[in-house]
Amino acid sequence: MSGTDRDVVAALRSELAAIEPARACDLEAERAGLMGGSLGNHRDPVLARLAVRLERRGTASARMAARSVAQGAGAGAGAHEPASFVALGPPFDWKKSSEHCRMAYLRGRFLARGSLSLAGGRTHLEFVLGETEARALASQLSDVGLPAPWRTRRGRGVVTWKSAETVGLFLRRIGAGGALLELEARQVSRTLRGELNRVLNAESANLQRSVAAAGRQLAAIDVLDADGRLTAQPYAVRAAAQARRETPEATLSDLAERLGRHRSAVQRALERIERLAVLGEAVGPPLA
Repeated sequence: MSGTDRDVVAALRSELAAIEPARACDLEAERAGLMGGSLGNHRDPVLARLAVRLERRGTASARMAARSVAQGAGAGAGAHEPASFVALGPPFDWKKSSEHCRMAYLRGRFLARGSLSLAGGRTHLEFVLGETEARALASQLSDVGLPAPWRTRRGRGVVTWKSAETVGLFLRRIGAGGALLELEARQVSRTLRGELNRVLNAESANLQRSVAAAGRQLAAIDVLDADGRLTAQPYAVRAAAQARRETPEATLSDLAERLGRHRSAVQRALERIERLAVLGEAVGPPLA
């Protein structure tokens, strides 16, 4: 993967990590996705900062909720905020969660355990997890209309997408914006360059074949003209020979238009000339 592509992927991850969940449930869902199966062992500073930010916001929200409960129970009864609150919360309940919570959770899983590669112009996104987690994630992705195969690789479960369209849809649904647009623009540009190169290569090959064929035809015409056999040929053959001599760079279509004949008729006439020069006699049906 080129340095430029790596920069785009890094920008995309940073953009996703910078999203501030508006709902408390989304915050808890993203934190569950980020911490699940990895327990906060993040060497990436972007993810480390995200984990701390989510933890602080989650703790503050939980303390506010605890304070409200305490006040509702009646401060005069001696209720008070717990001195120590661990804001880990229950495990994420995928089945009972709403769509926005699921997307927040998947955003956390991607940031914690996902990787995106654009090597060789191919889009490849994968999650590397424990086998049980990989099986569960593949099922969850199917639930939201983003099915992905999974397999075991060196004792780990790997969930993979290789479709640029599916990867783009997933990233868009978990909140990617500007960086994703840049990524898609680069992919479109790469595709267009590839198509242009294929067209140019095909045109170059066609031109080389046309030049080679014209060279053979001119040489054959000279042979038949030198030994007098050209004048004995039907008018269609003599006319095609004359047109080729006058416009050696012309294509068969150009010659056909100039002579007012079908392209296939001109092609047969020139092929007849080549056969006569090589074999010494006409091969094939006579030409009118």
